[in-house]
Amino acid sequence: MCSVYVSSDKIRDQFSSAMSAMYQQEVPQYGTLLSLVEAVNREVLAANPALNSALQDSDELTRINVERHGAIRVGSADELAMLRRMFAVMGMEPVGYYDLSAAGVPVHSTAFRPVADSALKRNPFRVFTSLLRLELIEKVELREQASKIVRGRDIFTDNVKTLIERFEQQGGLNAADAEQFVQEALETFRWHDNATVDLATYDRLHNEHRLIADVVCFRGPHINHLTPRTLDIDEVQRRMPSVGIDPKATIEGPPAATARYSCARPVSKR
Repeated sequence: MCSVYVSSDKIRDQFSSAMSAMYQQEVPQYGTLLSLVEAVNREVLAANPALNSALQDSDELTRINVERHGAIRVGSADELAMLRRMFAVMGMEPVGYYDLSAAGVPVHSTAFRPVADSALKRNPFRVFTSLLRLELIEKVELREQASKIVRGRDIFTDNVKTLIERFEQQGGLNAADAEQFVQEALETFRWHDNATVDLATYDRLHNEHRLIADVVCFRGPHINHLTPRTLDIDEVQRRMPSVGIDPKATIEGPPAATARYSCARPVSKR
């Protein structure tokens, strides 16, 4: 890539920081969660010098406080295709496939993330991305209505699509374009207060499945959670009530012997 272009790693770093700042504005308790996780991580490292050294030796220590795991849901294959192109600007690729319909959730999913070791060390930001399976709506009329609603919206700004095309054509973005790209890309993930459909339509889709209404009935999909990395999720979970956060009933993640993610969202947007 030409030296005048900003690296995809740097764009990803800028975007994840900007998204974190936006999410703190949308969900103030998220800032509280970040402070709690940072405090717990400091205490764990101070009490465990061996872990501290191991993380330093593996170059993981510097990335702990910037590591984020987000999730988003889109309504059509076209939206997912453009999202793939957007994430490619940030050096993120689709990894894995998950059919969640087996668990009663009408989506299938992948995770967009960097894959190179150097990129992961810089910023391993990833976004679990789900595509709504409209074909699972049993009522034909409702299925067609939901499909029409999704087809009638555009969750990407014109400017971000122009910048994505520019990145693809010239192999990178300069500093000014990269900064604009980050701000324009954020709009896809921004929270929207008002539905784009009437209450009766919302209720019909919600009665079919809450997630269907959440994906279909708004101008954009919004980031539905953003979680930091913690070295002791059990301790974070235990302290959440003391800082005014209601934890989820169960902890999501691998066994306690490994560093896990605090998937206990401060609040649910919808």
